[in-house]
Amino acid sequence: MSKIILKSAEEIELIRISSQLVAKTHAEVVKVIGEGVTTKHLNKVAEEFIRDNGAIPAFLNYNGFPYTLCISLNDQVVHGFPSDYELRSGDIVSVDCGVIKDKYFGDSAYTFMIGEVAEETKQLLKVTQECLDLAIEQAVVGNRIGDIGYACQVHAEKHGYGVVKELVGHGVGKMLHEKPEVPNYGRRGSGTKLTEGMVIAIEPMINAGRAGVKFWDDGWTVSTVDKKPSAHFEHTVAIKKGKADILSTFSFIEEVLNKK
Repeated sequence: MSKIILKSAEEIELIRISSQLVAKTHAEVVKVIGEGVTTKHLNKVAEEFIRDNGAIPAFLNYNGFPYTLCISLNDQVVHGFPSDYELRSGDIVSVDCGVIKDKYFGDSAYTFMIGEVAEETKQLLKVTQECLDLAIEQAVVGNRIGDIGYACQVHAEKHGYGVVKELVGHGVGKMLHEKPEVPNYGRRGSGTKLTEGMVIAIEPMINAGRAGVKFWDDGWTVSTVDKKPSAHFEHTVAIKKGKADILSTFSFIEEVLNKK
């Protein structure tokens, strides 16, 4: 798929519905996440909730991926497998989730802290979420893809972090990964021009140490080369004039976290 598919207002609303369901799925995961819980259990909770809401887990069997959630621990960047690993205090856990509802995809990721997390790791998560916010500010009509990546890269590198370059955000619609690619690095004013009707997933993947990553033999898991932690936050966004329209949300997650 080489061409960017622009979405109508109706299609954007369908993607919003899917993206909101992803957000609610994350909230269900938050209700059970904690020390002693296996990451496989989180996967089970998510799959049941998605199916109960008349949708299909987007990642399950996608190019052979065997789970509903990508669950990446500590130095894992993305695409980690749920397992019998029991979460421990000090862990950080990136949970990436996608759904298909009424033929349209939603996609969003959030990195959670388990128990007492080191201050420098908390800072990594804070800055990564700021990178997402700053990148989204650039996702408006008339800007270019490079403006999104530049905003993310400058903020991360200012804090001494590494920006993953091998993995990028992407267009979202009737397929999980559409054009354009949305890197988390770039030059201002470069790349594809952003126009009304584009829907993209912006997903900073920021490493506490070096930017380099290694790909595991399982064909999916990606981790940092120096074994330092990595954080990942993602929103699905529609390009608009003046201000991006964020179709996914972290508000359901934050609501549950505030009650815990």
